[in-house]
Amino acid sequence: MHIVIGFLTSLLTILYLLDRLGIDLGGFNPFHWRRRRAWRRRHEGDPIYAVEDPLELAAIFVVGVAKIDGDITAKEKKSILAEFASNFSLSEREATQLLGSSAHLLGQPQLLGTQLSTVLSRLDDLFTPDKAESLVTMMTTVVSSNEQLSSEQANLIESIRDRFSGQSSTGGTWG
Repeated sequence: MHIVIGFLTSLLTILYLLDRLGIDLGGFNPFHWRRRRAWRRRHEGDPIYAVEDPLELAAIFVVGVAKIDGDITAKEKKSILAEFASNFSLSEREATQLLGSSAHLLGQPQLLGTQLSTVLSRLDDLFTPDKAESLVTMMTTVVSSNEQLSSEQANLIESIRDRFSGQSSTGGTWG
């Protein structure tokens, strides 16, 4: 017992001296470490995982299918803005802002195919079959405005269609 008390006393003395020398011992706190790690993961993580609104996520996928094979053409941009205005009931200015924010959040559109299941797995309950069908229709319309469908675009559209094919209809679109 006297050995344990001696060990704890010497450990406490060393920690007290380190604190008096100005060495921060806050890193030993597991709660502080967990909170700091969660903040770093959120701050340094991919911003596409922070999107929780199905409308914004749908906009990201529509812009992503246009950008997956290269830059967005003028025809695709017009088609995207028209789809945003008609399906999401947005003004021209709001549609332009949504296009810009979606393009910014997307980053590298080639990663969209690999991140698809991870992003959509959190939002399965927010996407109704009507919204999913509307998303696939918007993506198809945007891609058809360019007169040529690449294999990456077809794969992305089919993977989204397959992802939501088993859901039952609960009503409601973008509203």
